[in-house]
Amino acid sequence: MEVTRADLSKETLDKPTGNTSRPDSRGRGESGVIHDIGYRHFTGERLGRGYITRSLYVSSLRGVFGLGRSGKSKLLPLLLSAAMLLPALVIVAIISITNLTEQPLAYSQYAVALQGIVAIFVAAQSPQLVSHDLRFRTITLYFARPLERVDYVFAKYAALASALLLLIGVPLLVLYLGGMLAGLPFGRQTAEFGGGLIGAVILSLLLAGLGLVFAALTPRRGFAVAIVIVVLLVSYGAVNIVSAVAYEEGNLELAGWIYLFSPVTLYDGAQTFLLNTPSGLIQQPPGTLGGIVFCLFAVFCVIGAFGILLTRYRRMAAA
Repeated sequence: MEVTRADLSKETLDKPTGNTSRPDSRGRGESGVIHDIGYRHFTGERLGRGYITRSLYVSSLRGVFGLGRSGKSKLLPLLLSAAMLLPALVIVAIISITNLTEQPLAYSQYAVALQGIVAIFVAAQSPQLVSHDLRFRTITLYFARPLERVDYVFAKYAALASALLLLIGVPLLVLYLGGMLAGLPFGRQTAEFGGGLIGAVILSLLLAGLGLVFAALTPRRGFAVAIVIVVLLVSYGAVNIVSAVAYEEGNLELAGWIYLFSPVTLYDGAQTFLLNTPSGLIQQPPGTLGGIVFCLFAVFCVIGAFGILLTRYRRMAAA
């Protein structure tokens, strides 16, 4: 029969449950007494995987911006967010003063123009999401039931992608509102803003996957930061150099296809084909086939990054 604390009076709780006295090693009477302090089953609501995943997502998203952490952890995300927002404020001021009839920097090219800041943000914050768990060996605590590995990967991926979307999307929103206040054409500005926002989603998913994959390879944060920066910035510079040389030599197909091999140019080519937004590429993807390939390759990169992360954590569990 189950006994609960409510069934026991104070006297009962303090009373020994039985004759447990026995002489100690020196024969001097009782050495211990067992007391019945009662037991009550947990009767609260049991929240499952969905709640745990949402909590991990919110905690990870807050951690990307340093919320709930020390002031030092907030400094870099704050500075990078301000650096992303400042050009948008300057552009709005220019539009208001000069009475321009269109945005001097297209919505779709804002992240491309400030990709250095975006790259630093990805390189600095993706290790914060996963490298610490690997370094301090707390990853196994997350995988205690009912949280599954796919839930962990999804929460971390969604958190970094959401943070990047906020980093890129908020300045775009400032540009849009500033343009509306300055009297720019509503229809055209709304269409371009919508295209730029969809492009920001594509870029956020690509960069979040890339950053987490490289950050999950090593528990050392410094190595992960260096790898992500090199991959993002060096790949962008390399493909642009090759494309420029190929374009000058008249090899237009190579000049277009080479953009597949950098996340930023891949995003630029895919969004230009899908949304017909302004592009900063020297040569667009070759024809309709090229545009389709760019879009499919972007999807493949996102799914592939998710799959690599799942494989990485399965191997860790097996080891």
